[in-house]
Amino acid sequence: MKPLLTLAAMAFVSLGLPSSANANVIDLTFENIAPYPNLNNVLIQNYYNGGTSSIGTSGPNYGISFGSNALLICLNSLSQSCSNTSRGGLGDPASQRGALFFLSGGSTNLNDPAGFTTGFSFNYVSTTFSGSVGVWSGLDATGTLLATLNLSPNAGACSGYNAGFCPFSPVGVTFAGTAQSIAFGGVANQIAFDDITFGSATPGTAPEPATWAMALIGFGLIGGALRRRVVRTHRLAYAPA
Repeated sequence: MKPLLTLAAMAFVSLGLPSSANANVIDLTFENIAPYPNLNNVLIQNYYNGGTSSIGTSGPNYGISFGSNALLICLNSLSQSCSNTSRGGLGDPASQRGALFFLSGGSTNLNDPAGFTTGFSFNYVSTTFSGSVGVWSGLDATGTLLATLNLSPNAGACSGYNAGFCPFSPVGVTFAGTAQSIAFGGVANQIAFDDITFGSATPGTAPEPATWAMALIGFGLIGGALRRRVVRTHRLAYAPA
């Protein structure tokens, strides 16, 4: 029985525990900041900082706050149209209803006074205009520019979702040093961001496909070994005297 228990434990570990690449990863999905659907007028403010959004909703306290022009955009589903933007059913199923955008200025900022290291990533969509994202060592996009991501227009078509801004594409970067802020730049009302992720160059915190594959292989081996054991036990139980 020991080999079976060991194999089972390995499979459950693959599914249940984050790998070193996923450990301490924070993913801002922009879900539940406002009731769905909404009118795209909710400011994110301190929703992720132990405070509230402009409508009084509160979320996990990650110590992260957003600039005064950072808004929640309502993303279209197959049955609901609330903007011209959608995830198109792609990516994390739990991150399909809300994203970050801005309607004024040339950028919006994110501040993390405690600082973050290693990697940074997100999903974005733009139909016509380019954008850029800067990772800064100081608050409010000050200090040293640690990394830059240049964003090209990437929107295509998402059948059935009634959205010109769709689908989103993943981008990410690793950097040296400690960052305290992010500047999301682009043309107002022309670019949206989702799954803003700290600690990884890949957006989102779901297990990577390779992890799932390893787990499935493990469970397959467990199933096969158990079947062989059942058959062997059955044969022994009915062996002629």
